[in-house]
Amino acid sequence: MTASRIDDIQRQLAQGLARIDPHHRLLGRPTSLRVIDGRALEITFRDVAGIAEAEAQGVKRVLGAESTYSVSPQTAEQVTVRFVVPL
Repeated sequence: MTASRIDDIQRQLAQGLARIDPHHRLLGRPTSLRVIDGRALEITFRDVAGIAEAEAQGVKRVLGAESTYSVSPQTAEQVTVRFVVPL
């Protein structure tokens, strides 16, 4: 169940980013996936130059309304963007 759900999330994200990320702020960035307690999937984008609220909300629409996100500084010029999606 979890593996197929993760595959679905990855597919939705790949298809959705092509539509909602015209400036390629997330598309093509180093990305990691991590399952948290078997109940949620954390998707982390590193080396992001910046992200607008509208873009983050667009990703949330692709991932589902119950997903959350956070943005944290990585360096002076780049941020890390994390989305957490319930499984």
